[in-house]
Amino acid sequence: MNLVTIEHLTKSYTERLLFDDAAFSIGEGEKVGLLGINGTGKSTLLKILAGLEEPDEGSVVQRRNLYIRYLPQMPEYKSEDTVLESIMRDNEKETHYSSRDEMQAEAKSMLNELGITDHDAKMENLSGGQRKRVALASVLMSRAELLILDEPTNHLDGSMADWLEEYLRNFKGALLMITHDRYFLDSVVNRIIELDKGKFYSYQGGYQSFLKLKAERLDMAEATERKRQSILKMELQWMQRGARARSTKQKAHIQRFEELRDQKGPEYDRNVVLESIASRLGRTTVEVKDLCKSYGDKLLIKDFNYVFLKNDRVGIIGPNGSGKSTLMKMIVGLVQPDAGSVEIGQTVKMGYFSQENEAMDESMKVIDYIKDIAEYIKTKDGSISASQMLERFLFPPSVQYTTISRLSGGEKRRLYLLRILVGAPNVILLDEPANYLDIQTLTILEDYLDTFPGIVITVSHDRYFLDRVVNRIFAFEGEGRLVQYEGGYTDYLEARRVKGVSEENVPETATTDNGDRKKSAQKDWKQNRQEKLKFSYKEQREYETIDEDIAALEDRLAELEKEMLANATNSFKLRQIMEEKEEAEQRLEEKMDRWVYLNDLAERIEAEKNGGQ
Repeated sequence: MNLVTIEHLTKSYTERLLFDDAAFSIGEGEKVGLLGINGTGKSTLLKILAGLEEPDEGSVVQRRNLYIRYLPQMPEYKSEDTVLESIMRDNEKETHYSSRDEMQAEAKSMLNELGITDHDAKMENLSGGQRKRVALASVLMSRAELLILDEPTNHLDGSMADWLEEYLRNFKGALLMITHDRYFLDSVVNRIIELDKGKFYSYQGGYQSFLKLKAERLDMAEATERKRQSILKMELQWMQRGARARSTKQKAHIQRFEELRDQKGPEYDRNVVLESIASRLGRTTVEVKDLCKSYGDKLLIKDFNYVFLKNDRVGIIGPNGSGKSTLMKMIVGLVQPDAGSVEIGQTVKMGYFSQENEAMDESMKVIDYIKDIAEYIKTKDGSISASQMLERFLFPPSVQYTTISRLSGGEKRRLYLLRILVGAPNVILLDEPANYLDIQTLTILEDYLDTFPGIVITVSHDRYFLDRVVNRIFAFEGEGRLVQYEGGYTDYLEARRVKGVSEENVPETATTDNGDRKKSAQKDWKQNRQEKLKFSYKEQREYETIDEDIAALEDRLAELEKEMLANATNSFKLRQIMEEKEEAEQRLEEKMDRWVYLNDLAERIEAEKNGGQ
């Protein structure tokens, strides 16, 4: 049974058409992720469903007495309230608590899970991220039948995101949320709705299923369009010969031609184009020496040393409040260390993408915000104007002369990112880049960073982004210590797991009375470890040839693409080619997974060799 049904939804915002006669529904127990490019109306849809905005046209039908709780992107609050007072006020109508003391106990427990331990702090004294977490705790305390959450994962560290994942997986009601955390989507949702050019498209499953099903939808649309163009070409030739009589058959022919001619072909999203020329980076980059920083009695960083290498991709992780952003600001020079130093090479040009857009003057016009950095921007193809660069970043001329304050939260982040990149930095520092950037922009940013000829330093709670971008992680692990791990976030988790298992087993092994058992356990551990860090004969052969295998599969896929175009009108042949293409893509995916495993193993083997010398 549907909890909410929307039909013929139409809504415009200034000159933008957000929804165009669109339909949408949510059923009982469904957990739905809403995706779409920033500025297309995702948050507006949530507000309509929550009853805070009205559509221009269409109907919104809710099941009778449906109880909805809504988490906005920027929660409202009473500044004089304490954290606990704010939550108690929001939930005073909840009837499932036996007493006020029970409600208060649950509020404190949930706040602690989300890192808010000072329950008597005034709301006005909290950061934006802390207020968002207070609002999230308040919404989760309810027994709503439908939770509507706008960016619930922003401002959550890894452990908080894990806790929220588990909570929402076990939540019995329905869920609709906007989030750009791709691992979170895969873990929690069972359906994804994509908002694309004013229409909604539904895909069963999580983010990986969405990618596959969307590709199939677009392939089908392209195949249909190729067929239409082929038929239209044939019909056009017939029309140009001229109709010799006005028979019913010939009138139908003309009508078919006109219908084909007037049909709209598939429209495709314009992609953000990330393109700029980085400044040359000399031999001396960024060197951190014996860095220390405390605030009051809280020690954040103690004796941190690191020399950033050319093309370094470094991720910094840790609980909220541990000092990640402070470290970034010390590297940039916005915060001074208590002790130690940060030495910056003469050729270093930093681009700092801060967490809260602090330096953004929202009274400025969009185009002036970019012109303030450069009237013309150098790219690999030459110079282009600020206006042209804005268009590449999906800011059309109609938007360029509006004030920044009229942009959505995600559009502001995208504009802020553009301002950083047009300055041609050779060291990019990204503090929570995933906050409010849509997945498409994040994906393109990740691709851009693949070929960026400089240093990337990022603070992020987005596990997917870290896995995709970084090859080294520094984790805050208490008492101001930054511990280095090689690889991405998944590698970090595995290293922590192995370390935890090892530490956990040491006391038991060391205190056992059975000496033979102890020796046997140590022997088994060494044998297993040796087996993991040595290629088998088969793996060695595979490692030597896998690059060629991948290249051959990629070449074959390129050939199949050409064959599909050449056989667009032959449905039987086209189906055969598409089946072969699907098999080749599957084999390529398997080969790529294997390539990742073998290269990781080779690096670990090499590291052990070097460590033993």
